[in-house]
Amino acid sequence: MNQVVLIIIIIVCLIFSAYFSATETAFTTLNKVRVKTKADDGNRRAKLVLKLANDYDRLLSTILIGNNIVNILASSMGTLLFISWCNGNNDLASVLSTIVLTILVLIFGEISPKSLAKEFPETFAFFSAPIINVLIYVLLPLNFLFSQWKKLLNKLFRSKEDNTITDDELITMVDEAEHEGGINAQESELIKSAIEFNDLEVKDIFIPRVDVVMADAGSSVEDISQIFEETHFSRLPVYKDTVDNVIGILHEKDFIAMRGKEDFSIEKAVKPAVFVVGTAKISAVLRQLQKSKSHMAIVSGEFGDVTGIVTMEDILEELVGEIWDEHDDVLSDITQVSENEYKVLGGATVGDFCDYFKLDEIESDSQTVGGWVMDMLGKVPAKGDMLTYENLTLTVTATDDRRVTELCVVVSPAEEEEDKGREEDK
Repeated sequence: MNQVVLIIIIIVCLIFSAYFSATETAFTTLNKVRVKTKADDGNRRAKLVLKLANDYDRLLSTILIGNNIVNILASSMGTLLFISWCNGNNDLASVLSTIVLTILVLIFGEISPKSLAKEFPETFAFFSAPIINVLIYVLLPLNFLFSQWKKLLNKLFRSKEDNTITDDELITMVDEAEHEGGINAQESELIKSAIEFNDLEVKDIFIPRVDVVMADAGSSVEDISQIFEETHFSRLPVYKDTVDNVIGILHEKDFIAMRGKEDFSIEKAVKPAVFVVGTAKISAVLRQLQKSKSHMAIVSGEFGDVTGIVTMEDILEELVGEIWDEHDDVLSDITQVSENEYKVLGGATVGDFCDYFKLDEIESDSQTVGGWVMDMLGKVPAKGDMLTYENLTLTVTATDDRRVTELCVVVSPAEEEEDKGREEDK
């Protein structure tokens, strides 16, 4: 065979080898969400790419068949070419052909095209889709045989791996998207909050009864007016005889509209209350509040007692962060006072406390830092009580009604801890 023809065949084979290698990388690394968005907008090429990507087994089989055919053909043509150049010395021709073709295939058929395709996966996938789609039908008989072989292998080696995506994997994907600049920090935080939303229970976010302002059904109009005026709340849980017997929710606008009537009574003015348990998922409670057109639910304990309340605002804050209105005193659960000193409110959640100070998860039945400190001390806390946890020194600085309301937390620098350790070793 003419040497020029052999060289042309080798070049064509290398081009197709590069095409198949780049196509494989492009379809492996492309962003299917971005392609689907373009397909939904009517982009025909995007629809074809999405169709091929969704039938990845057949696509990969076609690529591998094509790639192996052109690589083997290039190797064969190379051997013939070097035999003609080496005057019939077959051993030398085989060695030279193997070395040269391996280098050419690696550089021009594998490494270079795959590197480029990884940088521009969608662009190359859009370019290669029509060609590979034709090749899929051309190689249909071979694809059928390999698909049957794959089914046989699947029966022989059944996979027990769970291929579902976990919440942790989703969060990792969000972190990667933020790191690569696809989304900003606020969008990342919102998506993470949405992912973790279904795992939260009412007991993780509810307002404990000790912090709830309630009204007695037997209170006078003046007393109720004073409570609304002092608290700036628009709704009050109303109880009868005992705080564990909540009979409904009193809305300020209903109270104002009805208080001047002769037959006015608080029991007639209240709206039915929604009752939930502490272990209820907040996503389910949100739907329950929406269905009942309520903004507040009473949290009941296992003995029917009232343990607190949860509001729609509390639930939404788990998605979008703190929501402040013009009457709220903006307070941060954790405030830095100096380089290593922090003020922590007793009502801060244990989870937020661990996240802020980069601690491992604290095993505690208490939801708040104040409750956890009480458990650690093993007694009713008093101002000045101290405890040490890992590299933190916690001091109770304020209490209210036998509970911790404020703490001073001092962080011991890692360098100092290491120096102490070295001195002890000496």
